[in-house]
Amino acid sequence: MTAFRDLKAAMMVFLVFAVLTGLVYPLAMTGIGQALFPHQANGSLVRRHGTVVGSSLIGQYFRGRGVFWSRPSATSPVPYDAAASSASNMGPNNPALWRHVARRVQALRKANPHAHGQVPVDLVTSSASGLDPDISIAAADYQLARVAHNTGIPKARLKALVARYTSRPTFAFMGPPVVNVLRLNLAVEALRAHHRAHP
Repeated sequence: MTAFRDLKAAMMVFLVFAVLTGLVYPLAMTGIGQALFPHQANGSLVRRHGTVVGSSLIGQYFRGRGVFWSRPSATSPVPYDAAASSASNMGPNNPALWRHVARRVQALRKANPHAHGQVPVDLVTSSASGLDPDISIAAADYQLARVAHNTGIPKARLKALVARYTSRPTFAFMGPPVVNVLRLNLAVEALRAHHRAHP
């Protein structure tokens, strides 16, 4: 009888904690998230004219001459594939990494002939996740002349857009300011459409 009572007590404890941790807690956290942080809880989705065009947390492949380019992605075979998030696992002494970087530097210099100075490192190396949606201010500035030339938007206007879509860390020691590429490119396209409609 003692063994039966112990088993019954153990089963009751198991059921209580299963309900608490498997049902009550997730529902409570989901409810709190939806009530206090609905945008973040739903994936930080970015909409254009009511249609979801991406997430501000996941990078996208941009290579048009009239848009800002994202940081390279290490996910394979599809870039920025959230289901395959990973780094390249190539260390700084790996010759393959340097070959990749050299090719990217060459492509960037060819695409941005009026840019001056060194190519920003985040434009030629992927992040640990392979999904980084942001670039540095230096990386955005490096591309200003190309985007201005191919969109007809003055560099000063583009620089103002870069500043608008720059996020600064909550605390200064938690990282540098970054520019969200998807939001920036949507703003560039909206401004470009406005210029076409009102030349």
